[in-house]
This record gives sequence, structure tokens and C-alpha cells, in this order.
Amino acid sequence: MTVPVGALVIGSTNAAIGLPAAMAVLRGGGSAMDAVVAGIRPVEANPDDHSVGYSGLPNLLGDVELDASVMDGRGLRSGAVGALRGYQDAIVLARAVMDELPHAFIAGDGARRLAAELGLSPRDLRTPEASAIWQRRIEGIDPSDDDLARARRLVSRVSRDPELPELPEPPHGTVNVIARDADGTIASGVSTSGWAWKYPGRLGDSPVVGAGNYADDRYGAAACTGRGEMALRCATAHSVVMFLRFGMDVDAALRTAVGDLNALDDPYASEVNIVAMDASGRHAAASTVPHKTYVWMDESTDAPVEASRHHVSAESQS
Repeated sequence: MTVPVGALVIGSTNAAIGLPAAMAVLRGGGSAMDAVVAGIRPVEANPDDHSVGYSGLPNLLGDVELDASVMDGRGLRSGAVGALRGYQDAIVLARAVMDELPHAFIAGDGARRLAAELGLSPRDLRTPEASAIWQRRIEGIDPSDDDLARARRLVSRVSRDPELPELPEPPHGTVNVIARDADGTIASGVSTSGWAWKYPGRLGDSPVVGAGNYADDRYGAAACTGRGEMALRCATAHSVVMFLRFGMDVDAALRTAVGDLNALDDPYASEVNIVAMDASGRHAAASTVPHKTYVWMDESTDAPVEASRHHVSAESQS
């Protein structure tokens, strides 16, 4: 990509509904962090997206648990929440952790308590459509299995069958947004309902700074979607930024980070997708499966532009 002049925002393809709001913030002189939150909130509220926020696919027990993180490339500040139940605006809460607490990560009952203390509106995140999708998969599992066995069977099934007929995307999607404001500050954000049918309390890469999300004004930013356990074990988002620090261009940094996934012994290996931007605003994206896209907007565009991701194979070595 050519170097943009001024504000820029990129994201996973499902972020398209939020990018105009993010770009409006940047055009109005707002910060990169403000733009990231503005871009992700509409995705969290979208009932047609079963991988994020409201209408996310439930865990093994039928509960929707949300994870989110934000990172400010100026000063490397970050905030994250994990296993949040009963509140839709996980990205707002992640930012509040960064801005309001002396901590970087709050999970479970603590995240829910914080949401209540901050006055966020509670919401039942389950919808009839998402619950029906969840139920159809649960019914196919031996009812005599304990929860551990059920979780293994369900994760194995969705790993091997990513093109579920009920869903346009695999059931482990996420929304990524990375923004660069007029001052050159970069911020990134990630929000997800996690892997569908997961064991309760499971955390993937999305709320873990360095795994699914990382931003550093000096070098760039990266964010991941897909099987979070893979990005967790390889610190994938941080790796991309580190490769930028070592002098690689965005394309090479992405390809090298995806290549690292080849070292993983993972019987549940599935796809991993990454979006990235360097400090100058050059951007690109990669995926372990072909024909994937991402979206971007800058000051010259009126609507999100969809672009192809590089396809880089990452076959499990198990």
C-alpha cells in the first residue's frame, strides 16, 4: 500500500459497518483510540455477527462470554477484559480498564462488577438465532460425555469443519480495528465472543496484549482473528510489530509471523488472520486460508475499501 496522508483506519472485514464511524472521529480531529472504540462498538451491537458482542455464539453451557482489549501506541498503555457476561460494550470496558484502573486486565466476575460500577447498560447477549445455532451443535454430542470431553469434541468438530452451513464465517471470529490519527498516533482494538462452544472461562488471544493485539507508535500495530490459542502461543501480534522493528516491511512481517505458526503442535489447528500497519501507515493483512479480505478507509475514501489478504500457509506440524 502507498503511504497515506493523515488519518487512516483498517480492520477485519466484519469491521466494515464500524469503519465510517471511526473515520468520522479521525476527520473530526479525534484520537486514534477514540476512533478504535467508535469503530468496534457498532460491530458489538450487530445481531447478524455471531462472533462479537450481542448475539455472539455461547460457550459450552449456553452463556455468552466476551473478551476485548485496546492498546495505545503512544506510551504502550493497554486495557483488557475477559469472560465478560451480561454486558455488550466490551471494548468500552477494556478502555476503562486502561484509563481508570492501575491494572491492565480484568476478567470474569470482576469485569462484570466493573461494568456495573461504571454504569454500562446490562443486556442479555443471547438471541434466538445464536441460541438455535448453539443448540444444533450441542445436540450432536454424546450426552453421557462430561464437560471436558464435550469441549474437546466440539472444538475438534468446528476446527475440522470451519464452513458451518449456519454461518458465513467460522465460529471463532473477532473484530479488529487499527487507527492512525493526524498526529501519527496508532491505536488498536479487538473484541470477540470467543470460540463458540468453548469451555467456560476460556480466554483466547483477543484480550491478551501481545497475542491478539499490539500497538507501538515507533513501529506499527497488528491484531489477530481465528484460533486464539495459536496466536497466544506464538505471541503473534507482538511478533509482527517486532519484525517491523527489525526493519521488515509490513508484508514480510506478516508472512514471517504466520510462518512461525508452523512450529505449533496443535491437533485443533485452524485459521489465523492478521491485520497490520506500520508507523508510516502502510498496511496489509494475511490469512492462513485463501481468498480472505480486510477493509480500510483514509481521508480520500467515502466508504470502506475491501482488499485482499496475503495467503500464507500454516499447516500444523503435529
